[in-house]
Amino acid sequence: MDWLRESVMVKLSFIAFLILILLIPSSLIQNLINEREARQDDMMKEVSSQWSGSQLVQGPVLMIPYRKHEKVIDNGKEAVKETISNLYILPNELHISAKLVTETLHRGIFEVPVYNSKVEVGGNFSKLNLNDVSLTQGDLIPEKAKLLFSLSDLKGLKTNPVVNVAGQTPTAEPAFGNYSAFDNGLQAAVNLSNLADKDFRFSYTLDLKGSEEISFTHLGKTTTVEASGDWGTPSFDGRYLPDERKITPNSFSAKWRMLYYNRPFPQQWLDSDTLLKNSKKNDAATFGVKLKLPVDQYQKTTRTSKYAILIILLTFISLFLTEVIRKQKVHVFNYVLIGAAMIVYYTLLLSFTERIGFNAAYAVASVATIGLLTVFIWSLLKNGPAALFLSLILSIFYAFIFIIIQLEDLALLVGSVALFLIVGALMYFSRKINWDRN
Repeated sequence: MDWLRESVMVKLSFIAFLILILLIPSSLIQNLINEREARQDDMMKEVSSQWSGSQLVQGPVLMIPYRKHEKVIDNGKEAVKETISNLYILPNELHISAKLVTETLHRGIFEVPVYNSKVEVGGNFSKLNLNDVSLTQGDLIPEKAKLLFSLSDLKGLKTNPVVNVAGQTPTAEPAFGNYSAFDNGLQAAVNLSNLADKDFRFSYTLDLKGSEEISFTHLGKTTTVEASGDWGTPSFDGRYLPDERKITPNSFSAKWRMLYYNRPFPQQWLDSDTLLKNSKKNDAATFGVKLKLPVDQYQKTTRTSKYAILIILLTFISLFLTEVIRKQKVHVFNYVLIGAAMIVYYTLLLSFTERIGFNAAYAVASVATIGLLTVFIWSLLKNGPAALFLSLILSIFYAFIFIIIQLEDLALLVGSVALFLIVGALMYFSRKINWDRN
């Protein structure tokens, strides 16, 4: 059985088998990271529900009731039945300005970005074009017109909206049933008896709070939105990217300007109070800004854990080559202990990341693991230079992974070149090994 203990191929086969076995705890580590990330999402939703959720600012739309006459048969006689329906009109110009004052709320070790904002909405409605909808001025009931607008989370309203329509200052109230063109809608009654054939302006202010994101819907023939805040890591999401943007470490500002040619809504329509609730059309007209946390610790930890098998493989190969070249045996059980230490590295990284941030946690976990393995290999080989050489290799591996994690656009290129060089180095050091030795 001496040949079995001395065989290079048998030793390599065991190392390969051990690496495959270590895939199991590696996958468990990934599950643990996913579980902690899901816990973070749950905490963010809980805090958002208590503070106020992400806000979607929609509107306004002008709703004017009109008399609708239909011919019916009553007792065998033809009669005319009058019903009341609604005409909906979108703004000609729509201007929205939002300035966010942000803060970070904490729930245990988790953080949630929230904000307070005064959203100023203004613009004008043009003279009605009734020919396009086959109506006359006599059909309209302009004294019962309503201005409709919406917030996705009305709990975020801190004060009553201040509304001004054609010089009138109506009170905003919740809108329900056939009067609600939006989910979570608000309405302000306005008398347009003398304005149905004229342009008129509107404005209102929303003093609100929200969390993580604020979005807007493109409803005007021309829609202009300006958003700014004291947050240094915004993400611009939705159907439209800003035409102008400026981001500093502590603030951002952005400006959008859109025309109605790619708006998924007509300028005016009859009867349907569900058109603006269509989720597909809303998605095609919604845009805004998301307050991203400066460091997504779980995403970086996940990316790091995906390199676990690569690090273990390269470490085992380096130790094996040292063992063969220096003719110093390392028992297979010691390979198991080294693999276990390199798996525990990722639990150290995750737990410290939640407390001190990813970069500092990476340094702590890497130094601790490299130090432990250096001392262990030193005691095994009784060879200081060999142990220091392996610690240098481990340091290069962990530094390489850290650089890859920081890079995004160049990660594949840098990783491919580095792996090519590693393969070349392994080819160089393995050329003098007698693979047929028994």
